[in-house]
Amino acid sequence: MKRINLRDYYPFYQSDFFVEVSDEIASSLKCFKLRENAYKLRTYRHKAYYSLERGDGIEQEIVFISLSPQEIYERRVTNHELYTAINSLPEKQAKRVYAHFFLGISKAAIAKADGISESAVRESIERGLKNIEKFLKNFR
Repeated sequence: MKRINLRDYYPFYQSDFFVEVSDEIASSLKCFKLRENAYKLRTYRHKAYYSLERGDGIEQEIVFISLSPQEIYERRVTNHELYTAINSLPEKQAKRVYAHFFLGISKAAIAKADGISESAVRESIERGLKNIEKFLKNFR
């Protein structure tokens, strides 16, 4: 059993009021107090006087500016051109370029999966990028 002061945990107590509680409750209250202090420090540091844990996307909306319809259309056209250029590559180059740049797979992992050396994968990806560049220059 531990003895705690309720004035430390509840602001409406005007004077000290000591109570004996179990060790489990005391540790829960201490954990709550630490989390509350950490939250206050986080809001102070980030000047975020709204909930940081709400999960409704407020933070994301602030960071990302919404796009105009023209910008959305330009991105779609650009993506279409890019995918068309990738589809014009030989099958192995296309798979390796897609795996590395779109799926985020390392060149070493691609080499291991294909059973070839990493330098061969690196050269294949470089040749694929050069072919994509040529395709896009001729496309426009």
